[in-house]
Amino acid sequence: MNKAKREAIFQQLQQANPNPTTELKYNSTFELLIAVILSAQATDKGVNKATAKLFPIANTPETILALGEEGLKQYIKTIGLFNSKGKNIIATCQRLVEQHQSQVPAQREALEALPGVGRKTANVILNTAFRQPTMAVDTHIFRVANRTGIAPGKTVLAVEKALLKYIPKSYLLDAHHWLILLGRYTCIARNPRCRECLIADLCDFKEKTA
Repeated sequence: MNKAKREAIFQQLQQANPNPTTELKYNSTFELLIAVILSAQATDKGVNKATAKLFPIANTPETILALGEEGLKQYIKTIGLFNSKGKNIIATCQRLVEQHQSQVPAQREALEALPGVGRKTANVILNTAFRQPTMAVDTHIFRVANRTGIAPGKTVLAVEKALLKYIPKSYLLDAHHWLILLGRYTCIARNPRCRECLIADLCDFKEKTA
């Protein structure tokens, strides 16, 4: 795929959705951090359902610590892996209070040092909350990048690096959201909805569905 085609793809995506954002519901950077930790191997819909009950009660490191691990689990038990996520969230809150004045840090190294926060979660926070040009690659984005030819790669990190290299800089801040939405609703794993796709005429996928 050449530079002109990539430019056209992101131009189309931007025209259709000028202000894309995450489907996770949040009102602060801390709420976003908790929601993203909970979203691992879970749906945004399921996370939003749990946080709609949790955040009115506890939406700061201190108030979540006051709930305690068992208290927190009562709010997140509908989410997969809630035991380990609950433990990590409590440990993360403790570290935020002790090392970061209860604020979510805006540096990758500090974010990835938090329990339950890996590279992908850090990238989401850096991009969505702090508007840094990072690229969180999940299963949807990995599939879209390879299938369309925008940024092929055999590993998540290879795809991340390729996307950062090939996406035109003027589109980079919002590219994560456009690609994840495309993968979630149109360029799905089985039977992609090519007829409904905004970029079907620009995509390199050879087995387009009728």
